[in-house]
Amino acid sequence: MISILRRGLLVLLAAFPLLALAAPGQSARDVIQGTTTQLLSDLKSNKEQYKADPNAFYNALNANLGPVVDADGISKSIMTVKYSRKASPEQMQRFQENFKRSLMQFYGNALLEYNNQGITVDPAKTEADDRTSVGMKITGTNGAVYPVQYTMVKLDGEWKVRNVIVNGINIGKLFRDQFQDAMQRNGNNLDKTIDGWAGEVAKAKETADSSPDKEVK
Repeated sequence: MISILRRGLLVLLAAFPLLALAAPGQSARDVIQGTTTQLLSDLKSNKEQYKADPNAFYNALNANLGPVVDADGISKSIMTVKYSRKASPEQMQRFQENFKRSLMQFYGNALLEYNNQGITVDPAKTEADDRTSVGMKITGTNGAVYPVQYTMVKLDGEWKVRNVIVNGINIGKLFRDQFQDAMQRNGNNLDKTIDGWAGEVAKAKETADSSPDKEVK
């Protein structure tokens, strides 16, 4: 069975371009719900095309990442203030692109393996006027149900994804710890860490995949 981490991340990744279709003023829950519905339809229609041309699949997702995801906030959170304040605009942009591409490379195949087992979106949990979380339950092929939680922030009146927690694994924290570890191993060489980020994502994936799967009780 596809790992729970990859299943949750594939939903997040595939949701990015579809979130761009959300109308301004929609609730966070409506954005995720609409995204999920369109995601399943898109996969059903284009799965074979995406399997034949993975680059086209990545490009279709990546072309819409900017306006629908708080990429700047995510990147700064992973780098932490300690490193992001020292990074140039070019380095921040390069890290964002490397981060998105590495995720797609490692989790894209899982998306293409998804067979529409079932996804349910829960009501949003209000945390603040400009921040909320939306829960999702994903049914596996064995009938077990696994939790995914999206952290969303409101920027310029629109809800954007800031983080995701998959089956209890905080993805933002996982990559933040991985980035700091890489900086230490690379002698605080920011360029070296940015350019080698694909390998760091692979290590983080191995760490997460080794965690036991926990279904919703």
